[in-house]
Amino acid sequence: MTKFSSDIIVIIDCQTAGISGDMILGALLDIGADLDKVTHAIKSLESPKYGYSNIKIDINQTLTNGFQATKATITLNNKQTQKNGTQLIKIIENATQNLNISNRAKQFASNVIHSLVNTEAKIHGNTLPNVHLHEIGLIDTAAEIIGTAVALDDLNLFDAKIFTTPISIGGGLFKFSHGTTSSPSPATLALLQSKNFSIKGGPVESELTTPTGAAILINLAHEATNFYPEITLTKTGYGTGDKTFSEIPNILRIIIGKTPQSNNINNDYTNDDGQITILETNLDDTTGEIIGYTIDRLLTEGAKDVFIIPAFTKKNRPAQIIKVIADQKDTYHLTKVLIEETGTLGVRIHYCKRYVTPRGIYPIELTLNNQKENIKIKYTKNHQGKITHIKPEYEDLKHIAKKTGIPLREISNIAITKAQNLLQTRKTTNENTKPKT
Repeated sequence: MTKFSSDIIVIIDCQTAGISGDMILGALLDIGADLDKVTHAIKSLESPKYGYSNIKIDINQTLTNGFQATKATITLNNKQTQKNGTQLIKIIENATQNLNISNRAKQFASNVIHSLVNTEAKIHGNTLPNVHLHEIGLIDTAAEIIGTAVALDDLNLFDAKIFTTPISIGGGLFKFSHGTTSSPSPATLALLQSKNFSIKGGPVESELTTPTGAAILINLAHEATNFYPEITLTKTGYGTGDKTFSEIPNILRIIIGKTPQSNNINNDYTNDDGQITILETNLDDTTGEIIGYTIDRLLTEGAKDVFIIPAFTKKNRPAQIIKVIADQKDTYHLTKVLIEETGTLGVRIHYCKRYVTPRGIYPIELTLNNQKENIKIKYTKNHQGKITHIKPEYEDLKHIAKKTGIPLREISNIAITKAQNLLQTRKTTNENTKPKT
């Protein structure tokens, strides 16, 4: 599980009009990224070795269907030549190496362009030096990737947990250098598929999500979500692109916030990186055998826990409520299992946050009947590091009890006593070896 060094949450909301390179750059500037830093970084591309000169950068506040948003437009005042895959990778990597930005920002820019170029090469069946990038080989691609990296770095967002909503991809047909194709482009589709991010067609007949936007998103967002996570809002920014639609505002929304601090609960417990899902359904005509099999299958296929609550439903019919605790990523699959196995007509889904006590597993060795036996000890501790609970692994206890003939309860008591001594000794040793200040 990925850990984040800050409590910052970022939501990239692509539901209205998708995402493109200029839209995300505009949204980050709208939030408050340093315009001078971004402009300086893009202007650093003006060099004979990169083949760009007279770069024009226009950053403007504009209205799109009544919404104020920032529009970032990067063009050349002279004729520009397209770059192939190898050239564009070298340009972005060399340019970022000369900028005063973090290594995380440099690596991000490199990852984005590699994702973009490798995908185009695979689709067109070419090697990197031979793949001609056409639209993405122009100045705006390099400028948007570098500008976005600098803006993210300036806002200190590389340590944040970043979510994306389902991505609107538009629809219909559009023309580009390879002719006419349906939206999204093959490159956009392949990029989003690589991270299993959810997409949705519409709401207009136009290309809404571009390959550059998709490449930035898959290298930035850690998790996709249908609903905003619990968040205390601090900043919101809107970016827009060149297109105008009568049906929708052409905007990308980026939200920055913090993990809520409820009664300082994070000081004592750990927020396990986001939300879990609770699935539940009422069953009043399902046999015990089917329910038992369903529970086994749910646990085998990813559920954290499953439990049954007796209930009375309409007309005083006896029933059971089956509740499933799951990771958000498993929501769809486990819902499908519930419906398939029980025949229920619907499943209720609740998204919630979970706080957990710091915990760990400590292996110990017992000598029983002159034989050495290994057993895992699960323990929890409070924020001061004090062990608060010790419990031997049940399956280990059961295995040893069957093997030795010693009662399980007796083995458990022996294991707990030894674990308490060992864990306390380890804690004392660690404290004594801390450097003096």
